[in-house]
Amino acid sequence: MRTVTLTAGFIPLVDAAPLIVAHEMGFAAEEGIALDLRPAPSWSSLRDMLSFGQVDAAHMLSPVPIAASMGLGGVGTALAAVSVMSVNGNVIGVNDQLERKLRDLGHDFDFRDPHAAGAALFKAKTGRLRIGVPFPFSMHCELVSYWLESLGWDLSGDLDIRTVPPPLMGDAITAGEIDAFCVGEPWGSRAVDQNGAALLLPGSAIWNFAPEKVLAVRTDWAETEQSLVFRLIRAVWRAGRWLAQDGSALLAAEMLSRPGYLNLSAEVLERALSGQLVISRKGEERHADRFVEFHNGSATFPWRSQAAWIADRLARRSGKPPEIARAAASVFRPDLYRQAMHHTEADLPGASGKVEGSLSADTAVASAEGRVILYKDSFFDGRIFEPQE
Repeated sequence: MRTVTLTAGFIPLVDAAPLIVAHEMGFAAEEGIALDLRPAPSWSSLRDMLSFGQVDAAHMLSPVPIAASMGLGGVGTALAAVSVMSVNGNVIGVNDQLERKLRDLGHDFDFRDPHAAGAALFKAKTGRLRIGVPFPFSMHCELVSYWLESLGWDLSGDLDIRTVPPPLMGDAITAGEIDAFCVGEPWGSRAVDQNGAALLLPGSAIWNFAPEKVLAVRTDWAETEQSLVFRLIRAVWRAGRWLAQDGSALLAAEMLSRPGYLNLSAEVLERALSGQLVISRKGEERHADRFVEFHNGSATFPWRSQAAWIADRLARRSGKPPEIARAAASVFRPDLYRQAMHHTEADLPGASGKVEGSLSADTAVASAEGRVILYKDSFFDGRIFEPQE
């Protein structure tokens, strides 16, 4: 098998780890590919790099390919999500003024209760809450709006969602441009350490198993270069499996900390990989189970039902008709994923869709070898989402 070089773009985040590990640990080389990893300064620039052919693949926000399919965002290139790269991994934080008000109200920052956190936040805010998210089409935006809307907030009157690139989230807090944020690690922890922020909740407290990043490629490239796509899917899958092993966090944090990747201390990166987060300047720690997941629970499987949930949320916010949302769910490609994984030891779910939010506990499901256990995927408010065909 001859080695082929593939260019892949990423944003400096902990959840870019599968691409970085695939390169550093030789999983890509085992598949006969060499990864040329290229950092991007923002999600809009990375989307454009992929859309215009400057990279072959990208570490991408899960809603971006769906938004493109729905005609949102101004870029018409069809994108495909051929694998999920990570589940969860986001934090919601507040500035020091809001932290003081929340503590004065008796909120204990327990990191587990979205109901109590949202109610306290509503009492503590002055006017509209200005909250930073990395991109308009992001799980960050969907989680925040779902959470606060479910608690009775008037999103048009109570909330002002602003776009801030992840590495600049702490600076936006310091400059007084935003009051709060939802961002992927390590930039929430960085805002605590350097900008006086406090972490209020992990994103997983809102949706226990939210598809955060996907491995995205152009749809035409996925169809014409299937062998390369399959090799890339397998390399990233093997990297995710390694990341999920006990004892991998220290070495993974060291790899990610290097100047060509995140260029931050390994200690702050290990927090996210272990789920042991420092939530305030006082050094308070909270543990979040399954804070970020790269493999277990069929984390990398591109469920059409997850895509349908995202498409439904985007349609509600943008006024797009339901039929466009239903069609957009097809950009998640379990068909390609299944073909790529066919001759591996992976045991895949028998179905390509499920009722989202219905698993209140880890659950065994039908699969070829009977070994697939899906992790709890509840929404905090107990609702479920059943896609319409």
